[in-house]
Amino acid sequence: MLIEIDFNSDEAIYMQVRNQIILGIATAEIREGDPLPSVRQMAQAVGINMHTVNKAYSLLRQEGFIQLDRRKGAVVALDIDKIKAVEEMKQQLRIVLAQGRCKAISREEVHELVDEIFDEYA
Repeated sequence: MLIEIDFNSDEAIYMQVRNQIILGIATAEIREGDPLPSVRQMAQAVGINMHTVNKAYSLLRQEGFIQLDRRKGAVVALDIDKIKAVEEMKQQLRIVLAQGRCKAISREEVHELVDEIFDEYA
């Protein structure tokens, strides 16, 4: 798995790591049960601080994407609480759709975007 960091981005580095791991899971590049590199390995490979990787891994654990084990390290283990996941997605989409509405993006354009992106994960 290759993580690429955009050091010029306004997005926090730990969020870039988190988001790329989630995208890797969604596209099946990373599968349930796959181990992730250790915090030290990931930090060295990407060229970032270990605390940054640790923050990303901790967030992924809290969100139910990985489990952290002192012996095995970080392992992809999806905690599927669909009701909670739908509610979290609804709250995130509410903001994204409001931003789109402010910029005159139509319902049809949103639906096309959702279909296009969702097809990437099939």
